[in-house]
Amino acid sequence: MSYHKIYLKPKKEESLLRFHPWVFSGAIQRMEGKPEEGDIVEVYSADGRFLAVGHYQIGSISVRVLSFKPCEIDHAFWVERIRIAYQLRQILGLVDTPTNNTFRLVHGEGDNLPGLVIDMYAHTAVVQAHSVGMHRSRQEIGLALQEVIGEKLQNIYYKSETTLPYKAGLDNESGYLYGHDVEDIAMENGLRFYVDWQKGQKTGFFVDQRENRSLLERYSKGRSVLNMFCYTGGFSFYAMRGGAKLVHSVDSSAKAIMLTNKNVELNFPGDARHEAFAEDAFKYLERMGENYDLIILDPPAFAKHKEVLRNALQGYRKLNAIAFEKIRPGGILFTFSCSQVVSKENFRLAVFSAAAQSKRKVRILHQLTQPADHPVNIYHPEGEYLKGLVLYVE
Repeated sequence: MSYHKIYLKPKKEESLLRFHPWVFSGAIQRMEGKPEEGDIVEVYSADGRFLAVGHYQIGSISVRVLSFKPCEIDHAFWVERIRIAYQLRQILGLVDTPTNNTFRLVHGEGDNLPGLVIDMYAHTAVVQAHSVGMHRSRQEIGLALQEVIGEKLQNIYYKSETTLPYKAGLDNESGYLYGHDVEDIAMENGLRFYVDWQKGQKTGFFVDQRENRSLLERYSKGRSVLNMFCYTGGFSFYAMRGGAKLVHSVDSSAKAIMLTNKNVELNFPGDARHEAFAEDAFKYLERMGENYDLIILDPPAFAKHKEVLRNALQGYRKLNAIAFEKIRPGGILFTFSCSQVVSKENFRLAVFSAAAQSKRKVRILHQLTQPADHPVNIYHPEGEYLKGLVLYVE
């Protein structure tokens, strides 16, 4: 099959020679033909050397690289990439274990499939496209998933209405590529939870906090816990299993609070230690008093673009300052940023500024990141998006 060709300006091939998987629009000299958004294109240096093949898109990132070797992007390609991703999750001990059936199967650039995310919940794969090319390949991806996973895979749900470029004008309705509507209860480290992949945020659950939730469980015994931005209550039910004295879950979404209550009830029926509040985070923090000695701050991404980075850092500073001010002496703060544009250094500086403002003695116990099923491609450091600190506050 012949693909459209893109030629780069002189000396603009260096990042591709270092295997960085993006081609920026400013690096392009000319195109042969008129590729449409989502088309497969081949990328060449100014002097005609083959560099890569990938999905073309409109915007600052013009090509997301699928392969640095000439190849057909066909059924065999998708099967091979998904099989490699699946084998890694088997090596990590996440597949077919008695206590866990929830994991990320494909993590974009980290699995050499830029623009594609696939999360597994029991017998269901939830597929999310972040590029037009992946959207247009969704049926092939579905077939490859069935071939790799086999009969254990009963449903494939496609959910990309919030992740695709809105200007692309796509018919991007969510729905089942395979299987049908089921109510799956997924399991993570022996705890069960309902997943709303149809209407929930992301793919329905934040799989990337699995190991950080486990760590929280170890610190929860006898503590009064506040889980801010709780979404569906992940940290809350881990804290309860860890022996927390009380757990309060807060989220501005009434729907999220309903799901948190359902999840707590699923694991700890009739347990009076838990209470949930649908309320704005900052309002709750301002009025809460000094009632907690373990606080989790896991807000949604404050910055999705570099233009709003300054405001985002102010947001992290303000949020953490209130927590430092109100947490009891001897308290532990789990604080996170999931914004890709906020660097580890930026986030730490915002938290340090908040600590200094509170005049409390603060020590770092752990520095946290995303788990191994959200791998970072060594040639694409931008893939490291989740940052966290566990702090001891005297």
